[in-house]
Amino acid sequence: MVEDAPLWLFADQLGSHVHGGEHAHRRVVLIESAAALRRKRYHRQKLHIVLSALRHCAADLGDRATLLRAETYRQGLRTVGRPVLVHEPTSFAAERFVRQLRDEGLVADILPTPTFALPRAEFRDWAGERTRFQMEAFYRDQRRRFGVLMDGPEPVGGQWNLDAENREPPPKRARTLGVPGPYQPREDEIDERVRADLDAMGVDTVGVDGPRRFAVTPAEAERALRRFVEHRLPTFGRWEDAMLAEDWSMSHSLLSVPLNLGVLHPLRAVEAAERAYRDGHVPLPAAEGFIRQILGWREYMWHLYWHFGPDYTDANALRAHTPLPRWWRELDADAVSAACLRDALAGVRDRGWVHHIPRLMLLGNHALQRGYAPADLTEWFAAAFVDGFAWVMPPNVIGMSQHADHGRLATKPYAAGGAYINRMSDYCPRCPFHPKTRVGADACPFTAGYWAWVDRHHDLLDRNPRTSRAVASMHRLTDLDALLEQERHRDQF
Repeated sequence: MVEDAPLWLFADQLGSHVHGGEHAHRRVVLIESAAALRRKRYHRQKLHIVLSALRHCAADLGDRATLLRAETYRQGLRTVGRPVLVHEPTSFAAERFVRQLRDEGLVADILPTPTFALPRAEFRDWAGERTRFQMEAFYRDQRRRFGVLMDGPEPVGGQWNLDAENREPPPKRARTLGVPGPYQPREDEIDERVRADLDAMGVDTVGVDGPRRFAVTPAEAERALRRFVEHRLPTFGRWEDAMLAEDWSMSHSLLSVPLNLGVLHPLRAVEAAERAYRDGHVPLPAAEGFIRQILGWREYMWHLYWHFGPDYTDANALRAHTPLPRWWRELDADAVSAACLRDALAGVRDRGWVHHIPRLMLLGNHALQRGYAPADLTEWFAAAFVDGFAWVMPPNVIGMSQHADHGRLATKPYAAGGAYINRMSDYCPRCPFHPKTRVGADACPFTAGYWAWVDRHHDLLDRNPRTSRAVASMHRLTDLDALLEQERHRDQF
């Protein structure tokens, strides 16, 4: 009987909003699949987080949960002895897989995804026949639908989007923002066992082992959310896009991991931020900026992943085919000279995480300029980042970062030279390259790379009103030929 079927949870469906409520009476099945752990070269800390989350969920549920360790999910389910219920998975491959399992009689039924605010069916209705999408329109409808930061039918403060107030460069001469650090979980016996098991399994990973920095249980997620809202959200918006070499987390929440594990529901984070604003604890631009990331951008990426379809990662509008360099794949930050790129790659190596600006404007910007194959880059981001699940990266990398989708998601490519990095960070004074120099031994690889990229794609950029000025500026460069020759042979970054 479906009414009594156990509930099988994937590792990104571990919150009480998944296995509680109407399903609180069901037994829960959790499976550690050795084959899934070996499927890609994941970051070592990512595998630790996933296994820790699964095992903590089993421990929290006690006798209600059965934790199985098997070579494959299918083998694990065969030991259950009866068909299970499962919520819609978060990738096309997993969705196809659970449908096969249903056909084989191992899955009794597939339930809607409970870990996002807007159901997939309602997004399909919203999308209709659109071929171009604007996040701002989606975000406003999300605010209206869920009544977030609203005064009746109008947005609080009279404006929907306060992003213009959230783009400040870092404070001059500051080495850190000086805010209390993010929540740091306390590792326990489960984490010790996970670390020992990973060592014994000999799984091939990238990155280094390290302390678990991210919440993996509902209780930890609540503590991380509370600390962020009380101590870090007030300064989040103002320096949301800034970078400081000695302040890896700035005022960011570090909630992407518990959100993507399903142990924190997005509306819970949104409600906490709105309450802090209405209580007078947090300025409106900070609350609105954070809410826009969660209720706007994150939900938007989730739904566009499904809307664009499984072939979206094949998109390559800029014909970028350069293989990822070995130093990039191996997270060999010591092989990189440019201070900003070295720091970003070291952050991935050491933590499996950097915030959204190093992802977009350092790693993504470099990859865009150098023409790295977007499908390979998407796989790399998904495997190397601790918050990288299959649904997250295609729209963020293919659409937002690499502009490989013919502009279906973003109206312009996110490319920039050293001037942007110099304005938004403190990297350039300690770098052997100079952000204003295009040609020569100290030519900034981002500045020179930007102009070489504009030259390579000048026809496309000239047709776009948002980028045509860059083409006109390129034509005024007196050293363009020397720059292009230099970049054809550059092997140092």
